[in-house]
Amino acid sequence: MNYSDILTAFETHLITEEKSTATREKYLRDVRAFLVFGADRPLTKELVLQYKEQLVEQYAPASVNSMLASISSFLSFIDRTDCRVKQLKIQRQIFAREDKELTKTEYRRLVAAAKDSRISLVIQTICGTGIRVSELAYITAEAVHLGKAVVSCKNKTRVIFIPAPVQKLLLAHMKKSGITAGPVFVTRSGKPLDRSNIWKEMKALCSMAGVSPKKVFPHNLRHLFARTFYSIEKDVVRLADLLGHSSINTTRIYTMDSGISHLRSMEKVALWLTT
Repeated sequence: MNYSDILTAFETHLITEEKSTATREKYLRDVRAFLVFGADRPLTKELVLQYKEQLVEQYAPASVNSMLASISSFLSFIDRTDCRVKQLKIQRQIFAREDKELTKTEYRRLVAAAKDSRISLVIQTICGTGIRVSELAYITAEAVHLGKAVVSCKNKTRVIFIPAPVQKLLLAHMKKSGITAGPVFVTRSGKPLDRSNIWKEMKALCSMAGVSPKKVFPHNLRHLFARTFYSIEKDVVRLADLLGHSSINTTRIYTMDSGISHLRSMEKVALWLTT
């Protein structure tokens, strides 16, 4: 079956569903990968199950479920709900994985390795404000001067505050680069930096900074912002507002401590009980 026209229609459907650009790209990327796997074979539930098995062998459970969600959405769109498969059951984690979470020390090493480059400013802006990488385009010259940016997405509007230290860095960059209006982070052609550019530039810093590539990606900077804010303020409701979360349950994922932190807490309790 030729899915080219169907994928185009599916993308239009995602737009009407008010999915963000990043979400649409992800859905389409996941569906295309599944269609390549299926090749010219008939679309059946057995085929989807085979693909699910392949994903399980290659990816973490959360990633598998994310891809299956994209495929399920597509199958519903083409009226083939009979081919949808169940997601993996994942036990809720009570602490963050140390091999995945970026530490403050590692963050500082990344910034030092980047020196005074554009990617250094990107890293410090994301980690200093907690914004999503897709929201960087809202960091404009006008917003920097005001000390805050207004983000509009999916009929929701929120304000991103730009702390004074970050504002100072951005003003210096704007002066040096001659930026007086519009997005601060742009390519040589003047277009806003996209996710792939930022991802590649961040990965290039790993060896110089001595940080595992598994920990270095834009969203982990947002996690570090959230954990740092919560460790200081202990206010999950205000943090949810800052991150733009509609559910506090989502925010709680960002504030999980490491396993070592939990172990230390348990040791304190055990010490109190046994002395």
